Amino acid sequence: MWMDTHAHLIDEGLRHRLPEVLERARTAGVGRILCVAVDAQSSQQCSDFVNTHSSEQPPKVFCSAGIHPNYAHQERPGDWQAIQALLHQERVVAIGETGLDRYWDDCPFDIQLANFRRHWIASRETGLPVIIHSRDCDDEMLQALRIEYRDGPLHGVMHSFAGRRETALECIDMGLYISFSGILTYKKSQSLRELAAELPLDRLLLETDAPYLSPDPVRSTRPNEPSFMIHTAAVLASTRKLPVHDLAIATTANALRLFSKMKP
Repeated sequence: MWMDTHAHLIDEGLRHRLPEVLERARTAGVGRILCVAVDAQSSQQCSDFVNTHSSEQPPKVFCSAGIHPNYAHQERPGDWQAIQALLHQERVVAIGETGLDRYWDDCPFDIQLANFRRHWIASRETGLPVIIHSRDCDDEMLQALRIEYRDGPLHGVMHSFAGRRETALECIDMGLYISFSGILTYKKSQSLRELAAELPLDRLLLETDAPYLSPDPVRSTRPNEPSFMIHTAAVLASTRKLPVHDLAIATTANALRLFSKMKP
């Protein structure tokens, strides 16, 4: 079954209709979903949700804990300590999302860098992979990652990748995975599809980033959700000239290798 490696299930766009969202995911063949947090409050909400969600049938739901770069300046005393405590829970399988963002000017860049650095320290302490957000800052991101790489190979994923070819290749060389979202299906994304055809299959993941970035052909009709990942998967399979079944096996195996706290 497929795995959606990045969905904001407790976002306002999804949380009030989660039973039907999860049922549609199951019907579409999505067997696992990673519910991703953006701050201390959503980290706790994600944890509460996955710990109360029944795991008797797919989709099995896991979560992350961390602080998104656009919210780092809003951190309150005790927030980081609360996140650190969550990282030891059984169903918390990743740190983030965190990273760097030059598109929005909400958070000073020095605060973003300090926040990003803290997540890497926590990753090395816990062994959990980092979910990396990078928008309009390929050069700054690579510079930050090279600093972290001095301490050894990086354990994490470039989420919803839409950057340069050179960035993707260097990230893979440093140990990271590359995840594709609905952006891969857009008409303007031909160069991204060409890149997706080139990258090593054993480093590729799939995600929705729900409720954002709905793929074609449902882009203009409704908020994104995990069941829509099949549209992105179909495009990636076609791009790589792979049977869809083979892509499902490969990307799910990759996800379980990266997010190793999930039991196969």
